[in-house]
Amino acid sequence: MNNETIAATVNTSQGDYRILVGSGIIGNITDELVKCNLTGRVFLVADRALPESSIRTLRQKLGANDYQTELLVLDLVESNKNMDTAKTIYSWLSQNFAERRDIIISMGGGVAGDLVGFVAATWLRGVPFIQIPTTLASMVDASIGGKVAINLPDGKNLVGAFYQPKLVIQDIELLSSLPKRELNSGWAEVIKHGLILDRELFYQLEHIGNSYKNELTSKRMISAIRYSVKIKSDVVSADEYETGDTRILLNYGHTIGHALEKITKYKKFLHGEAVAIGMMVAARISYRIGMIELGVIQRQQAILQQFNLPVYFEKIDVNSLIEATRSDKKTREGSINWVLLTGIGTSTIQSDVPTSLVAEAIEETKHQRN
Repeated sequence: MNNETIAATVNTSQGDYRILVGSGIIGNITDELVKCNLTGRVFLVADRALPESSIRTLRQKLGANDYQTELLVLDLVESNKNMDTAKTIYSWLSQNFAERRDIIISMGGGVAGDLVGFVAATWLRGVPFIQIPTTLASMVDASIGGKVAINLPDGKNLVGAFYQPKLVIQDIELLSSLPKRELNSGWAEVIKHGLILDRELFYQLEHIGNSYKNELTSKRMISAIRYSVKIKSDVVSADEYETGDTRILLNYGHTIGHALEKITKYKKFLHGEAVAIGMMVAARISYRIGMIELGVIQRQQAILQQFNLPVYFEKIDVNSLIEATRSDKKTREGSINWVLLTGIGTSTIQSDVPTSLVAEAIEETKHQRN
């Protein structure tokens, strides 16, 4: 596989790993396993929402190259990202005598990577793990950085670990089967990267937003995805365990986004949709504090709408939403570390945001229709 396919190399204390991005590259998986010195049996956990042909092709490719492969297909949706589903996978591994040298592969979106990665981190105290993300959101965000977790009724991703994969393979052709809404959702994370860390990526997205639907596998679109992957990878390499401030910046829009998902029981919004609304709230907080001008909010809203993402919400109680933010992982000593904009491509963290100001920003986003 040539260097053009390697979008980034993530450097971590658990080992370095490559992230491959391209069109039609899944066919090279066995060559990549050999490069990673992985020779055990393969335990493939795939999302039932994927086309059967994609799962079958991958399994046949592995089998044809002497990788004995066991397959488990599950409904890997947010409401199932819990210990019950993890126990189902543990039982399957046990029944098939999975050993420490064997390989667990997740094939699906962010839920698949988080949940299967959590199982890989804890089965026999850790077995090799490979991610094959199949949604845009998981490609540019969830599959990078080793954050694996399951949900509790009290909140999202509250039980988990940092467990780095051995390899991430991102085949853009796998996106072609996504529903339009799911694809749109993924662009929220790409837009987020441009807003918080790289204005050039944001400018690039502003220019391609109107035409992206028909050009998913074009060089321009693959370039934008690779660019976003590189941004996330560089942040992870610099702050593997999220002990500094830079990696926290990646949570822009997620405080309100996760709260929206929680109080709607993960049924009303896709993750990217909730994050898009969360970014609108965060931008309005930034404006009210005096960090940005009104034009930044307007440009953010315009690009979110360009990629068919929501910029307001309805029929949700503001106080309930604020209460749901209190379980946010970025909370320190009762105060939320809000990720806020200081401009296009620059951001910061603010811990002393008054609740009344947050409520005002939410109210404005709740009623905004334009």
